Amino acid sequence: MEKTKLKKMRLFKGFTQEQIAEYLNMDDSNYSRRENGEVNLNMKQWEILAKVLDVPLSEIYESDENQVFICNNSSLVNYQGSNNNYTIPESLLENQQKYINKLEEENKELKRLLEKK
Repeated sequence: MEKTKLKKMRLFKGFTQEQIAEYLNMDDSNYSRRENGEVNLNMKQWEILAKVLDVPLSEIYESDENQVFICNNSSLVNYQGSNNNYTIPESLLENQQKYINKLEEENKELKRLLEKK
């Protein structure tokens, strides 16, 4: 996943990829692959970048993991790092909720049976 916050901050602060690569002890093509999301940055590298750019880590850090968020109220799924939102049919959410309720009822019944023994 491309590191857009990092890239924007690097450009804002006036650094080239080659200059940043020097701070990370790598060549500019290796740094470019990290900024483009082809290779992950480790936490030590993130800390160095924050120090070099003179910003809090939270202003530039972007996780390499894709996280999925399901929002019941808006029925949207957001994949971190993309600008795409996908609508989930309300019927799918309702079916999932029914299944959860069924499992909860089964759990209650099993607990009740265990308590009797």
